[in-house]
Amino acid sequence: MLRRHGAFLMAALALGCGGDRTAGEVEGARRPQAAIEAAAEAQRDARRTLAPRSESTPATKAILFGDLHVHTTWSFDAFLYSLPVTAGEGAHPAADACDFARYCSALDFYALTDHAENLTSEHWAAEKESIRQCNARAGDPSDPDLVAFTGFEWTQVGLTPETHWGHKNVIFPGTAEAELPVRPIGSVEGEGGLVSGFGPVGSLRFLDPMGWSEYVDFVWLIDTLAGKPRCERGVDTRSLPVDCMESAPTPDELFEKLDQWGFDSLVIPHGTAWGVYTPPGTSIEKHLTPAMHDPERQTLIEVMSGHGNSEEYRDWRSVEIGEDGEKTCPAPTAGHLACCWRAGEIMRDRCGDLEAAECESRVEDAKQRVLEANVSHHLVFPDTRAEDWLDCDQCRDCFKPAFGLRPRETAQYAMALSNPAAPNEDGDPLRFRFGFLASSDNHKARPGTGYKQYERRKMTDATGVRSSFYESLLPGGSDADPRVPQQVEVRPGLLDRDTERVASFFYTGGLVALHSDGRDREAVWQALKRREVYGTSGPRLLLWFDLLNGPDGPAPMGSEFEFSGVPRFEVRALGAFEQQPGCPDESHAGLSPERLEHLCRGECYNPGDRRHPIVTIEIVRIRPQTRTGEDVGPLIEDPWKRIACLPKESGCVARFEDPEYPTLGRDALYYARAIQEETPAVNGAQLRVERDASGRVVGTAPCYGDYRTDAEDDCLAPVSERAWSSPIFLDQSAR
Repeated sequence: MLRRHGAFLMAALALGCGGDRTAGEVEGARRPQAAIEAAAEAQRDARRTLAPRSESTPATKAILFGDLHVHTTWSFDAFLYSLPVTAGEGAHPAADACDFARYCSALDFYALTDHAENLTSEHWAAEKESIRQCNARAGDPSDPDLVAFTGFEWTQVGLTPETHWGHKNVIFPGTAEAELPVRPIGSVEGEGGLVSGFGPVGSLRFLDPMGWSEYVDFVWLIDTLAGKPRCERGVDTRSLPVDCMESAPTPDELFEKLDQWGFDSLVIPHGTAWGVYTPPGTSIEKHLTPAMHDPERQTLIEVMSGHGNSEEYRDWRSVEIGEDGEKTCPAPTAGHLACCWRAGEIMRDRCGDLEAAECESRVEDAKQRVLEANVSHHLVFPDTRAEDWLDCDQCRDCFKPAFGLRPRETAQYAMALSNPAAPNEDGDPLRFRFGFLASSDNHKARPGTGYKQYERRKMTDATGVRSSFYESLLPGGSDADPRVPQQVEVRPGLLDRDTERVASFFYTGGLVALHSDGRDREAVWQALKRREVYGTSGPRLLLWFDLLNGPDGPAPMGSEFEFSGVPRFEVRALGAFEQQPGCPDESHAGLSPERLEHLCRGECYNPGDRRHPIVTIEIVRIRPQTRTGEDVGPLIEDPWKRIACLPKESGCVARFEDPEYPTLGRDALYYARAIQEETPAVNGAQLRVERDASGRVVGTAPCYGDYRTDAEDDCLAPVSERAWSSPIFLDQSAR
């Protein structure tokens, strides 16, 4: 990000005139039918190697791969990342997403989800048309090579745990004008919103005239958004003017507006545990009410993206909040160091000749300042470097963790919750029954970037000041006394977040996988609706997870039943194909050399004949609460079972049962993780911590998004890529 500590040195200058950016033109035609059929046959061959198999997923069903979380440069943060000051590539319009999905990542479906808070009605209309253009090139609608969906992101950020609701993608099945809203629905009220405070960026054009048009266009967008009228609150969305900026500050208002439109839609929470903007102490529990949760639309959750893994619960906290609201700083454990505690250590190291009592007073003051600083703990000591904070507030034993993991916002925590005070019509307590998926959250119109681990600065959201010259234009220090902890002003927007360390937690992104009856739009949509989906961390693992003895026979992931016997399950998994260098012939034939290089950067999805072996199957069992306030820690059994696989390409088949289930006296859900052999991955080691002989973290070597880490350094480290099935939900027949 451009801003680390305060305002730019240069104030507003005359910014001149700018212009809009277009949606671009789709270049690539439908992929060759032979390539589509070859991929389908390879999947059928792989499936045959896993016999025996259940009958819950008939051979007519295929696994399709997609990405339901993609931004173009019309998203404000994406526009910021595209500017020359961050070594950006320039515009990434909607048409790029279509060509990238078709010929770089070879996906089966994707959705555009730009931030509604800065998506004008004109841009929304242009995106809808671009999606139609992409679908028009897909061939026969009953057998397209690619299905493109229209959507937007509702991007809400609160300054306290009580007011933070997080981010949700809203996806629509239709493409016709009569099947879509006339404007997107954002979360921000009032003027400015997400773009406030960034006007001075435009003045950089005087210092970087080669990028003049980029900066001027950026200012044009800010000015245009500031000039748009805000929609009147409390008015039916269908009666509002087309051109106003519509907002729904809380989930209940969002659901109400979607109800008013009357279109089918999916609302997918994502990045729930990402601590860049989520206040410490936030809990997803407050969503579990009839008003704030729509169980018909909100049936899926994104457990993995290019912003990390939000699946895994941990019992540590960044802040302890008492019943009276008082905040205290938790002491370090083997698995976690709170940033408030680290602030105290930094202060103690700076005490020097201070009296012991005064030193300890400032140590406690530093801790308290961090507890009050929301997500801006680093500004308590403005002169600190990223390395000074070690790995505070990070999960030390999570797979590709989300930065600043918020444990009570994770998918596992959500699935363990129950609200008996809000029973449904059958008398069952309200619960989240999410299917699991993953996506990229890419901000460069590149759906499905996880096919290869390369080009960290282009295939992830890692970004920063491009040179020391540009850094010299920004405040490089502070006049504050380094031995006096500072009070931090808590404010909304993109400013003052821990943007130096977060670059080490950007990954190439995940994928949605689904078991579909066909390649057409309706088949894809229905698979999503019935939760017959899973997520991968990027590679195209094949995964089946079935209840073998369901009431009507074998049943797939995402199913739910009243069940009283001993459940028997089967997991079948194959690793992803090893990738060959470069791009396949179809990509070279489908796009011009210039466009192929601009979008794919020399590498495409290009599978060989050998698959990575699956080394482990893990089963997670969660027993949801039976009473409000029940401790969820013991209810999340991760892993409940770990099954080793033989190291062979033909994959892994595991069968198991739970004889304890009939005696539990409570509901349960089960899901599977299929884990591949280790392979190098971008930012696989995150902050690259250094430990002393006792195992204590004593240093880090961050993988910066700016010039301090070589642009050619992809910061590769070995990880075990994986796939997460959607759960199978079993409810006790008698309560």
